[in-house]
Amino acid sequence: MDCGVITSKTVLLLLSLAFWAAAAGLSYVGAYVINTYKSYDNFLQDKYAVLPAVIIICVAVVMFIIGLIGCCATFRESRVGLGLFLAIILVIFIAEVSAFVLGFVYREKVKTDVQGTMRSVFEKYDGKNPESTVVDYLQEQLHCCGVKNYSDWTTTQWFNSTGNNSVPLSCCRRDTKNCTGRLDQPQELNTRGCAEELESGLQSVISYAMLVILGFAIVKFFGMLSVCVLTCKREDSGYQPLYSGVFT
Repeated sequence: MDCGVITSKTVLLLLSLAFWAAAAGLSYVGAYVINTYKSYDNFLQDKYAVLPAVIIICVAVVMFIIGLIGCCATFRESRVGLGLFLAIILVIFIAEVSAFVLGFVYREKVKTDVQGTMRSVFEKYDGKNPESTVVDYLQEQLHCCGVKNYSDWTTTQWFNSTGNNSVPLSCCRRDTKNCTGRLDQPQELNTRGCAEELESGLQSVISYAMLVILGFAIVKFFGMLSVCVLTCKREDSGYQPLYSGVFT
């Protein structure tokens, strides 16, 4: 057994073991992306923006079984087993590349969606309805106020109906006590707009997910090369494994 076969088998075994760790990692990334989008789904028109995360989770579901198949096929050096392992890796590789491309597309689309819908959601604010809860949560979590800045509240129906020249208390800075939200006291308010903060946060999440996907895709690529090397070497040398099993 030459160095190429040993190296290929080592790579495949490590890849098989990595599938279990990858399942946990991909599940975490997918769930994190979905949870982030779920928190701000009122500001996104395109519900398919979570599609890359759904693909990631679907890939993670089958990771454990694939790792088991990879270990068995590598140890037994079965042509059928290695072929099956190669096919599975290829399918996952294609899925990960698709998720990477979709992530790139929706990363640019986030800005358009946020700018196009956030203002309409803020217009529906009345302090009581579900949209109000979402807006207050957004402003508290991102330390922002209004769409582009805190003065945007002056054009809303809520501001005109209250007549007290103030913004929602969720605009108040956390380090400020007894904040009333009055516009003549801007030092007590978060003055930055929420659109910029939300765009930055969502794009960072997508970028993180894309890096993870790219890393796993590169590993799958080398795994496919190793399967090809091992299969070709086995046919050229004509050696047979000491035992056969379920994949022979």
